[in-house]
Amino acid sequence: MSELERALAAIHALGEPDAGAIAAARAHLDALTKPPGSLGRLEELVEQLAGITGDPAPRVDHPAIVVAAGDHGVARHGVSAYPPEVTAQMVANFVAGGAAINALAGGIGADVVVVDVGVAGAVPDGDPDTAHARLLRRRVRDGTADFTAGPAMRREDAEAAIEAGIEVARDVAADGAGIVGVGEMGIGNTTAASAVASVLTGFAPDAVTGLGTGVDAEGRQRKVRAIERAIAVNAPDRLDPVGVLAAVGGLEIACLTGVILGAAAARIPVVLDGFITGAAALVACDLAPGLPDRLIAAHRSPEPGHAIVLNRLGLRPLLELELRLGEGSGAALAIGLLQAAARVRDGMATFDDAGVSGPA
Repeated sequence: MSELERALAAIHALGEPDAGAIAAARAHLDALTKPPGSLGRLEELVEQLAGITGDPAPRVDHPAIVVAAGDHGVARHGVSAYPPEVTAQMVANFVAGGAAINALAGGIGADVVVVDVGVAGAVPDGDPDTAHARLLRRRVRDGTADFTAGPAMRREDAEAAIEAGIEVARDVAADGAGIVGVGEMGIGNTTAASAVASVLTGFAPDAVTGLGTGVDAEGRQRKVRAIERAIAVNAPDRLDPVGVLAAVGGLEIACLTGVILGAAAARIPVVLDGFITGAAALVACDLAPGLPDRLIAAHRSPEPGHAIVLNRLGLRPLLELELRLGEGSGAALAIGLLQAAARVRDGMATFDDAGVSGPA
């Protein structure tokens, strides 16, 4: 049995979120010195964490942010405002601690784990004594091919990238991560994510494609045309999600698919970042239909495809801050809310403890 098959079997065996843990979490919340439900979605998050983990009071004080990185052959068509070499440069910046995700992760006590699953350029190791992120070298190939002329990668490459992600999820679970946020880095990856979203949701490329890193209207049209060509050339089958990844996806999207599946199989809550991680979640949820209840959407980005993806998954985002950076930045902010929910759960007195009269 492959790593992917094992992860899917484990998720299937989990079934529905744990109703007993949810009920216990709700009973505890209702005993705290506040009107029932008065903390709104914070209370919902406490219950959701309980259902996912099977623990009425799981810890969320040791989060991990997994950032998968890969390059895209379609970038040669001018679909990004930045040149392809920026992918490798930003991976080095993550390790050096100079990126937004480093600053945000520091505020929540999160480990940043960067996975080079498909960067085309050389990535230096950096100094392990001063590194601000752990760099894992799981490169399947040096970027994808230009998917306007043929498949982005072989099916075996997509499967290898998914299984690399499952292994990364297992590693961070073994390190004690109680919650996993996912993020990405890859010049051209909003084009690949739009292509995946178009195929898997049935929406036209024009409906799911936005400005990405900040291209102008002409740049957006280049993206749409590239996706239309890719779908016409490769004819991906929406009933074969791994085949869709191979045809029009990206190595980092495939890796994140694996991270999501691997973490969910270990009963670890997964916090999605933006549109690219949403595309990975689409693939993961098509492979494991019961998965959406185990995912938390951090935010909704301005990318038009992101709202479509979230609606398809039935996920309600926690934040709407017009974030479009990626890197796991929105996931880090949302994990801060999850930690706040846990502090409410664990830090408030009950009516009995405080000698406060409960509701009549």
